Amino acid sequence: MTTTMYKPRWDVETMTPIERLAAYNRGEAVDRLPCVPIVGNTAARVIGAKISQFRGNGKLLARAHTEAYRLFRYDIIRIFTDLYTQAEAMGASVHYPDDETAYLAAPAITDVSEIDRLAPAEPERDGNLPHHLEALQRTLDAVGTEVTVTAALTCPFTNASFLIGAETLVRLTLRNPEAVHKLCEVSLETSLRYAKAILDAGGVPSLTDAMSSSTVISPRQFKEFSFPYLKRLIDYIHSRGKTVTLHICGKTNRIWDLMVEAGADCISIDNDADLLEAKEKVGHKVRLMGNVKPSETMLQGRPEDVREAVLQCIAQACDSPKGYIVASGCSLPTETPFANIHAMVDTVREVGWPIDPEVLRLPGVAAGR
Repeated sequence: MTTTMYKPRWDVETMTPIERLAAYNRGEAVDRLPCVPIVGNTAARVIGAKISQFRGNGKLLARAHTEAYRLFRYDIIRIFTDLYTQAEAMGASVHYPDDETAYLAAPAITDVSEIDRLAPAEPERDGNLPHHLEALQRTLDAVGTEVTVTAALTCPFTNASFLIGAETLVRLTLRNPEAVHKLCEVSLETSLRYAKAILDAGGVPSLTDAMSSSTVISPRQFKEFSFPYLKRLIDYIHSRGKTVTLHICGKTNRIWDLMVEAGADCISIDNDADLLEAKEKVGHKVRLMGNVKPSETMLQGRPEDVREAVLQCIAQACDSPKGYIVASGCSLPTETPFANIHAMVDTVREVGWPIDPEVLRLPGVAAGR
């Protein structure tokens, strides 16, 4: 099969993203399902920038995400470069390759005896947080009247792993639980301060908690060490009148109920998890979002592969009782072809709303049970 050349089909849309999500939330008529290919550093490619240029440059980061939105017309913007912004602001060392996503070079501390030296970050002053807030504000000023703008916020347990090292933190859950709680407490205070700054600017925190995955820790460890701090963070965001989308990477089916209990209004399902299973287990409690494979399909596939994957996800979850957002299973790899991002959103446009069941009865498309 030859590769299809996609031309964006914005002409079929009759609503802005904010209008679409508001109507969908109220159970009113919409022109299509919400769609969020989770664009991270792919935004750099939209403006021909290197990822390292985002460091300390809120203006450039805002330009990248604004132009990426204008190019693809998805439904939620997420200001993001890497998971380490809060930890770096608290003293962790982060390495910034010339044109690849940053990674943790060294944790903030190396021993539990140093925990009391840690202080919560000040978002308006420390590390790259002020530049991310600037990017958020500039993006809101540019397109905030038509699309929701969120800022990535790393949840307390995951941030704690960057403060002392992931392997060390997991060992401490067994050997020194008190130390883990102290690390999560100071991480929570940073998360709360950053959430406040995001909300004060007019944005919405987008929660990511990679280390809380059942691929890394057990559900029992999640309930003891991650859940209490996650719930307090979500409670605060709710107190400010905003809903919460929570993404936890990898396998999460054993903690879906706890994610809901923590207060998440929407859970982002990684491609390692089963979207149909999520609908059946918690779809009546929480909105679902996901889960087209970021690497195998979005990065390495063709537009035709993307279209089929999107149709499969829609077939499985479009009737989820609390609603469904078509999305990638996690942040897109930087080099994701633009044609594949267009293919994701255009397939959702093609399907429209209400959904014609015949569109989903194509070869290779697995419907929901």
